[in-house]
Amino acid sequence: MKPGLQFRLNQQLTLTPQLQQAIRLLQLSQLELEAELRQIAESNPLLEFSEDSDEGSDDDAEDSNFEPAPITPAQASSDGNNDNGDADIPDWGDSRGEDPIDFSGSSSGNSLSRAHNGSDEDNFEPQNAAPVTLQEHMLWQLNLAHLSARELTIATVLIDALNADGYLAEGLDAVLGALPPHLKASTEEVDGVRRQLQRFDPTGVASLDLRDCLRVQLEQFDQATPQLELALRIVDSELELLARNDITKLARRLRADPDDTAAAAVLIRSLDPRPGAALDTTPVEYVAPDVYARKESGRWRVSLNPDCQPRLGLNQHYCNLIAQARGEDASWMRGQMQEARWLIKSLESRAETLLKVADAIVRRQSAFLDFGPEAMHPLVLREVAEEVGMHESTISRVTTRKYIHTPRGTFELKHFFSSGVATEDGGSASATAIQAMLRKLIDAEDTRKPLSDQAIAAELHGKGIQVARRTVAKYREAMRIPSSSERQRGG
Repeated sequence: MKPGLQFRLNQQLTLTPQLQQAIRLLQLSQLELEAELRQIAESNPLLEFSEDSDEGSDDDAEDSNFEPAPITPAQASSDGNNDNGDADIPDWGDSRGEDPIDFSGSSSGNSLSRAHNGSDEDNFEPQNAAPVTLQEHMLWQLNLAHLSARELTIATVLIDALNADGYLAEGLDAVLGALPPHLKASTEEVDGVRRQLQRFDPTGVASLDLRDCLRVQLEQFDQATPQLELALRIVDSELELLARNDITKLARRLRADPDDTAAAAVLIRSLDPRPGAALDTTPVEYVAPDVYARKESGRWRVSLNPDCQPRLGLNQHYCNLIAQARGEDASWMRGQMQEARWLIKSLESRAETLLKVADAIVRRQSAFLDFGPEAMHPLVLREVAEEVGMHESTISRVTTRKYIHTPRGTFELKHFFSSGVATEDGGSASATAIQAMLRKLIDAEDTRKPLSDQAIAAELHGKGIQVARRTVAKYREAMRIPSSSERQRGG
């Protein structure tokens, strides 16, 4: 052997394009998966969605060019069996216990509509008017106001600076900085225009803080309104006591009658602390569950949501052209066919993995489904990974932005994972269960003497759960529950 030459033996894992694609599909949410598949289908003529090819009536089904994905039809539930022998697509673990998924479902909505009308011309879909934003609502009123051109410019900048709740969260300095330099407006002038906007609808918009917002709303009441003056005094100086609802201390500090003070507090609570929120146009997001958990014959069973499984298949017309193609065209189409098969197999593996992991989680957390949050068991990714024979990173991917519908509600799969706190009997209780107990204790407390974090920790110790006061404080803050002093309600 020549001097300087060395031989080294090492192992290196190389991710093939097919493995990379399978991993990517696994971590996508249902909506992201749909978008990804449609993009892939646009570049691969051998792939198409079943609804894309549903152009004719049921009588013409035999002439359709769509061929369902070559996957064994079966119920997508945790009770079936499947043996996956394809080596091109990664097996996320032992595939025993699940059925492959049928991606060939039909879409009959369009066919029913055409059968009723005979054409697509009258198939109107309900259309909702575009929601009016807070800024648009304010600008509409501004156009009706009798303001000078200079004031209109200032008002427009003020309106543009409003946040979703209707406040000028960045203050007047930010508004002054956004005004045209040639305007040379003073702080007093901008504040004067702002006060005019506060009396637009909804009243209180363009306020600088909560006190400012509530005061301008109170000023719109008739001067003869009972306890109006007392309410203004409370807003000006005693909002903290009002938040604690300590009427006795509030009355003593204002030197007012307790009954009058209580009436003033009711008047203030009738106001809107977030006047702009009523015009919030943020669309409501709805979650379609990927998995269902149902109890049948005393046993919890898991099944995939068929409506969330992509109805992807092969275009038979292009498949038939492969045999007739020659040269580069034949090679290209065979490549597209192979990619289509890889994709379909990756989707099958994704569905099997999701079903397997969800089934393992439901088995572990069946007590939660039976008895509620207080029965939640501690659970970490490693435990599920060991049970299903997969890596923890795979469990993390498959539980992120995947949702399961249960009789107790719809939850992200990650909701069922939580750390444990030791109990006196040597066991452990999950953080979720402790939070549920904490909530139950606070809901049942005497509002005149609310439980402190130390008292809650003592109550939990009495139940055998060893938890420190600072841990109780952390859980309480995570649940957005105020401290005991803020929860106190006076008599």
